[in-house]
Formats: sequence, structure tokens, C-alpha cells
Amino acid sequence: MQTAQLAASLLTEARKTLVGQEEPLTLLLTALLSGGHVLLEGPPGTAKTLMAKTLAHLIQADFRRIQFTPDLMPADIVGTQVFDLSSGQFRLRQGPIFTQILLGDEINRAPAKTQSALLEAMEEHQVTIEGQRLPLPEPFFVIATQNPIEYEGTYPLPEAQLDRFLFKVLIDYAPREVETEVLRRYHLGFDAHHLAAAGLRPTVTTEALAACRAEIAQVQVEQGILDYIVSIVQATRVSPELLVGASLRAGVALLLAAKAMAAINDRNYVTPDEVKTLARPVLRHRIVLRPEAEIEGLNADMVIGRLLNRVEVPR
Repeated sequence: MQTAQLAASLLTEARKTLVGQEEPLTLLLTALLSGGHVLLEGPPGTAKTLMAKTLAHLIQADFRRIQFTPDLMPADIVGTQVFDLSSGQFRLRQGPIFTQILLGDEINRAPAKTQSALLEAMEEHQVTIEGQRLPLPEPFFVIATQNPIEYEGTYPLPEAQLDRFLFKVLIDYAPREVETEVLRRYHLGFDAHHLAAAGLRPTVTTEALAACRAEIAQVQVEQGILDYIVSIVQATRVSPELLVGASLRAGVALLLAAKAMAAINDRNYVTPDEVKTLARPVLRHRIVLRPEAEIEGLNADMVIGRLLNRVEVPR
């Protein structure tokens, strides 16, 4: 399948700048092909920005970065109408959201009003400025990052916005051998600000991405897989460890992502393995644990693992 070949070549080329990041990069590619967005959570210095820049470079996409701060206003993201003295008319000054891959760095540092400026863009791939609806470029892909360690001066993302992210991907510190390899590369002259100098070559076009999306749409899903997805989502709503379960949107997200991953795995049908692999990144930000479960030391991934063990896998 074309999608499998594209994914293989992209991951091979990405190894020139990224070390030990195949899994999160595969999830980023899965989300991009599914038409979704990704929330990356991890401590500073774990290559989140480099991952986004590498992906944008490989698919020859326009890339912009927004550093979210407490004083950032919605107009700073979407743009505004400004008066042009030379023409005597108002003209649109587009914000950085008018790009193909948008990196929202430390999104939880901005207040809710500014965070919500992304909602319409993420859901409908358009923005409204003073009553004028403006389409965004295709593909439009948001990669937002947040720091799970530092909470001072942050604004937790509301559930409505979290639900707009297809995946929440956790980035942890790298193993010792990976860190050693990164240091070796920097010793030999690697510069994260000059990806082309590292020999990173664009391998995918936006036309190829569109062809892959059309291929993914044809991936077959048996009734047993549909029932399996519904059972997992509904199990979150009756779990004694959870205060809030996943919505129907979570089931749709799990289905679409599983179809994309099946194509990446060079199959034209979805298996339970794709569903199980993607259950955690799809559901972990869409459920709320009960205080008692948190006191017991449970986290979202542990609860999802328990649910997957309880739900019967289709044969």
C-alpha cells in the first residue's frame, strides 16, 4: 500500500534528526493522515519541537510556531483587520494559524479565551474574523505541547478542547543509550535549527498525503471491530475508577485512527491490535479519574489497561 511505503520512508529519513522517537512520530503521522491533532505532553528538552519541525520538513509543509504566554490574545493567533493608511481601507492581517503545521508550544500557559481561539480552527479548519469565515490551508495539523511538571502560571485545558485532540502522546526522558547517541551527534556538529544540514530531505508531498487519505478511507472494518470499539468506549462510562467516561467522539477518533494505522501497517483491514495500541493515546485525555482512584495511585493509562482486559476481543 502507498501509505505503508510513505510511512516507512518518512520514518527512515526522520532517524537523521530524531533518535528513539519512532513510536511518537508514528502517532503524529497517524493523526496527520486521520485529519486529527495531537497534544504532546512531556518535560522540557525531550525533542517535542524538533519532532514537529522534522515532520513539517519531511512533508514539505508550511510550519509556524506559537509560544503561548499568559498575555497572548486570540487576535495574536488568528489575526485581525488593520487599517491601511495608504489605501484608506481595512485589510486582513493573517495570524500564524494560517499555516499547514502549527506548533502551539506550552499551550496551557495561555488563558482559556486564547486557548479557545484554536477550537474552531481544529474542528472546522477555518477561522472567523469579524464575521468573515476564512478557510485554513490543507493539510491543517495542530501539534500542541504542555509541560506536566510545572503548574505555576498555567491554565489547564478545558475538557471541550482536550476532546478536539485525536491523541495525547506522552514523551518521557530517553533511555541512556539514546541520550548517548544524541550527545554523539551534537559532538559531530548536529544543529537542531538547521535540519537540511543534517541531510534531512523532504520525502512526501501534500498530494501524496491526499492520496494516502483516500487509500485509508477504503480500509475495511468488520462489524466485530466496530462492536469492540463501542464496548471499550462504553466501558469507560461505567468504570468504578472513572468520574467521566469517553464520548462518542472518542469512538469515532479510535475508528479513524485505527484505519490509518492499519494502512501504515500495510493492511487494508483493521485488526483488534490497532484498536488496543491506540486506545491509550485516544482515551487518556478524555476520561477523568475519581479522587479515590488517584489516591490508590492509579493513572489514566492504568485504568484504560484494566478496561482493555475486561472487554472481550473479537476473533
